[in-house]
Amino acid sequence: MTSNRPLLIPSPRTPDSHPAKPTMDVSENPEPNTSLNISSSSRRSLSSSSIQSKPSIRYGSRGADSEGAASQKEMNDEDVRMIHINDTRERFEFSGNSIRTTKYSIITFLPRNLFEQFHRVAYLYFLVIAVLNQLPQLAVFGRGVSVLPLAFVLLVTAVKDAYEDYRRHRSDRIENNRLASVFVNNHFEFKKWKDVQVGEIIKIEANEGIPCDMVLLSTSDPTGVAYVQTINLDGESNLKTRYAKQETLSKLPDKDRITGLIKCEKPNRNIYGFQAFMEIDGKRLSLGPSNIVLRGCELKNTHWALGVAVYAGRETKVMLNSSGAPSKRSRLETRMNYEIITLSLFLVALCSIVSLCAAVWLKRENDNLEDILFYRKKDYSEDEVENYKYYGWGLEIVFTFLMSIIVFQVMIPISLYISMELVRVGQAYFMIRDSHMYDEASNARFQCRALNINEDLGQIKYVFSDKTGTLTENKMEFQCASIWGVDYNGGRGSLERDQLEHNVQIDGIVLRPNMKVKADPDLLQLLKSEKDTNEGKHVHEFFLALAACNTIVPLVTDSSDRNVRLIDYQGESPDEQALVYAAAAYGFMLIERTSGHITIDIQGERQRFSVLGLHEFDSDRKRMSVILGCPDKTVKVFVKGADTTMFSVTDKRLNLNIIHATEAHIHAYSSLGLRTLVVGMRELTASEFEQWHSSFEAASTALIGRAALLRKVAGNIENNLIILGASGIEDKLQLGVPEAIDSLRTAGVQVWVLTGDKQETAISIGYSSKLLTRRMTQVLINSSSKESCRRSLEDAILMSKKLVNVSGDEHSIRGSSGDGMSSVALIIDGTSLVYILDSELEEKLFELANRCSVVLCCRVAPLQKAGIVALVKNRTTDMTLAIGDGANDVSMIQMADVGVGISGQEGRQAVMASDFAMGQFRFLVPLLLVHGHWNYQRMGYMILYNFYRNAVFVLILFWYVLFTCFTLTTAITEWSSMLYSIIYTAVPTIVVGVLDKDLSRMTLLTYPQLYGAGHRQECYNTKLFWLTMLDTLWQSVAVFFIPLFAYWGSTIDTSSIGDLWTLSVVILVNLHLAMDVIRWNWITHAAIWGSIIATWVCVIVIDAIPSLVGYWAIFDVMKTRPFWLCLLAIIIAAVTPRFCVKFLCQYYSPCDVQIAREGEKFGNLRVSSPVQIEMNPIMEHPRR
Repeated sequence: MTSNRPLLIPSPRTPDSHPAKPTMDVSENPEPNTSLNISSSSRRSLSSSSIQSKPSIRYGSRGADSEGAASQKEMNDEDVRMIHINDTRERFEFSGNSIRTTKYSIITFLPRNLFEQFHRVAYLYFLVIAVLNQLPQLAVFGRGVSVLPLAFVLLVTAVKDAYEDYRRHRSDRIENNRLASVFVNNHFEFKKWKDVQVGEIIKIEANEGIPCDMVLLSTSDPTGVAYVQTINLDGESNLKTRYAKQETLSKLPDKDRITGLIKCEKPNRNIYGFQAFMEIDGKRLSLGPSNIVLRGCELKNTHWALGVAVYAGRETKVMLNSSGAPSKRSRLETRMNYEIITLSLFLVALCSIVSLCAAVWLKRENDNLEDILFYRKKDYSEDEVENYKYYGWGLEIVFTFLMSIIVFQVMIPISLYISMELVRVGQAYFMIRDSHMYDEASNARFQCRALNINEDLGQIKYVFSDKTGTLTENKMEFQCASIWGVDYNGGRGSLERDQLEHNVQIDGIVLRPNMKVKADPDLLQLLKSEKDTNEGKHVHEFFLALAACNTIVPLVTDSSDRNVRLIDYQGESPDEQALVYAAAAYGFMLIERTSGHITIDIQGERQRFSVLGLHEFDSDRKRMSVILGCPDKTVKVFVKGADTTMFSVTDKRLNLNIIHATEAHIHAYSSLGLRTLVVGMRELTASEFEQWHSSFEAASTALIGRAALLRKVAGNIENNLIILGASGIEDKLQLGVPEAIDSLRTAGVQVWVLTGDKQETAISIGYSSKLLTRRMTQVLINSSSKESCRRSLEDAILMSKKLVNVSGDEHSIRGSSGDGMSSVALIIDGTSLVYILDSELEEKLFELANRCSVVLCCRVAPLQKAGIVALVKNRTTDMTLAIGDGANDVSMIQMADVGVGISGQEGRQAVMASDFAMGQFRFLVPLLLVHGHWNYQRMGYMILYNFYRNAVFVLILFWYVLFTCFTLTTAITEWSSMLYSIIYTAVPTIVVGVLDKDLSRMTLLTYPQLYGAGHRQECYNTKLFWLTMLDTLWQSVAVFFIPLFAYWGSTIDTSSIGDLWTLSVVILVNLHLAMDVIRWNWITHAAIWGSIIATWVCVIVIDAIPSLVGYWAIFDVMKTRPFWLCLLAIIIAAVTPRFCVKFLCQYYSPCDVQIAREGEKFGNLRVSSPVQIEMNPIMEHPRR
């Protein structure tokens, strides 16, 4: 009955199915509070593959299976590459194996880097200004001085980019120069990775990296299995199994000449798919994903492996997938562009005023231009008097306008951009070093992967979260089982010593599972004393299925006791690991797995089972199966999977009572939030096995529609099953999740959970995480047609409106605490979303969701998660954040305004695609409520301060122009103009932007309502901008006119009064900043007062250089009493209105933050205080 050669040819994964786990389906309705169940009679599940096949992204649509569709077309010579094994004649046809991840080369760095930098429109503006200043007719400042600010900013950014690219270049060089053993001239020799060619045979030793994508020919394992670790490819640390074909196992190139031809698909990004065939020794062998190892993987637990290179260098799958996450831009920076446009218009207005006034003045004084002060057409510097160049009235006006733009150029603050970058770096440093966001369990610190959106963390309104691995630990623990209709759940409170009693001894070495599992004492007793009973046989079959029906690889590791070895079960699914550890705890210990057999120690007796075939889990079938040749010569098929698919393939005539009892137990397990799997089996007759075997062979070697054929074969064998039972696995909530969700909702943040789990399990987790409360009215939408969805949504909207009328307050539905009397929770499944997303029903869904305090989406596919995020993002101006830990969360993370990855059990794909990464969900609270609030407050203030700082300087220059015949001369030296935004005032801005804190961490965490300041845009809005500009106007008047009137009629020169204006404006803007600093420290003191001192030093040094204009001016003017009186009068006059307005606003109309600051200062903020601090309501923003 068994085959001559063992078979283990897993069904190829569909391209879009990421590490698929047997997701449990549960069917439970939690304790009924007020529940509106809107569902149609028929229900069906949605697979992740069913929505990812169409070229255009349609979040809710179903499509054909992508692999199946791709494989319907036979590979012809145009679609494939032909590779001759051990023959590199086509070396010029294919890409070399050298990789390059750098952006620049020595030649291209300067032009390409400048091209990228000048994508910022402000840089183009300053470039035009610098070019205009080079023209003799428009030269206001020195030609070199006008270029320095832009050159400085470009240089700093270029140095940063060059350093980052140098690190990439160094990494590439190390990678390209690694050595690989390649078969050349009838022997193996070492070659650098960059010299490896397609078609060459490569030998990989244990723990070595794979230099290119290669098809396996043979391995050290006699059955051709190789174990690889793909952590560098997809972030998963568990071992994967790959196989060499039986026909090539015995071929060794140094003994037998290996020749042949491989026809494979052209290079593509699909790391889970591979379609090819190999012609060798007159045979045509099909190749699939299980026969190829990819660059970036490492060979583990296999002494050596031989393979032939099929894709090299930039054509390898890892390089084709090396594109980064989409670029995201801060909402605050985007909003800032509107203010920059406003300032640009204001600048044009100032220049227009100057040019129009100059036109009138030139007309009026046309007869006096020969010798008039400030304009003088005659040049008396030489013995022969000549005229300066005069271009006529019209051109003089044009030149005046352009010169005005040059003089007033600092109205647009070029230093703001580099200041923002430096502040973000500083903020990121403190976020990374925050010990409150350090995860000891995984030794993972917070990661800031995108520096340009720090301040967006302070304005998040919607949080979209995955469940498994994000809210839960994704560390599965076997809790209970239903076997043949009997519920064994006593293990949930039993001791762990029962598990430790079962050990295996081999050659004096004790083997023990690496994980402890709590065992049910009744079940242990049954296995030991009642083996031969009918009930005992079913229990035996159940645990045999758990131990055998999986792809787990047992690895033996050392322990502290030299006589004891630990078995570590490695696999792609945490569910499978938990089930295998549970089987071992009950005496069914998986010891060995090869491609042809498995060895299981059953109650101390080692038994070897032939693995005749295996159908891996896929998202269509939602189950997996293994065909075993048992020691008693029988052939059995064991199947495990989701209850929705398992009960449909059972033989209900045999055990209806068992099925009903199992369904009831699954319902109970789901109510407890457990993940469930159903286990079944049947014995195959000889004819059934032979029929399956021939069909399986034909499907495995098919070149057209291979995946679909394998699914059909699996479906034919997985029927008429006997239900053995079901398992209950607990995925515990992470520490602090309920408290974190409660804090976020109190802060006015809407938390939506998007999960692939079954509805009842998700609801149970919702209760335990405090996302759902017993006082909420649940709206359940489970529909299987578009019309049904429409009716369900309309009914739910009407119901929510009635609740509003009953409560009399619409906002009670969206209460900040989330547990109001009329709170509504929307629960919708992925099947319904198929008909809603990408249709006119989206608007109704958004209207309904907007009336709910909680939204829970179950059974959703990866692209549906992104579709839900897009639903909100495209219809509101609110900020969205998505958080997840697995590959199925990547699209959601990249769609949201802010993406957060959890370093979890499902690999690092979510982390690699995220903007920020951390170890636990609870860290979201300090990230948003503390760092997000600080970052938003600092950045908002810094932007307004930079506008004020530059505008006040420009207005002083403007007032001066009005009193100098509109000739654009300046009293402030060109060096002071240049240093104003670099040395005089830049450092304090950056220091305050990094270090200042308006409130302490404790206060922000104690009163989450304070986060609403970001929702209300209290730190940066149009009103604040215009108030700042009004204050700027007054301060510029004070700075300019007080010295002007004080020295009116005197003989003071322009350089002296220019130095007075320079010093006064620098002192003023730094004192303005000091008035707003909340947390002082020695660095802040040094920055602010040090900048003032540095300004004095610079002015003195500049005036001490004889070659510069204004030589010794500062020394002369400082000797006079009016100089010091003017400084004092300017400061008092300029800041007094601001001080008074600030006092009146904070005293009579304080905001939440100001109230909390006062409470901190006077010690009135106490958590236990019976007096509640009244916070402002969280106002909703208008829809787009």
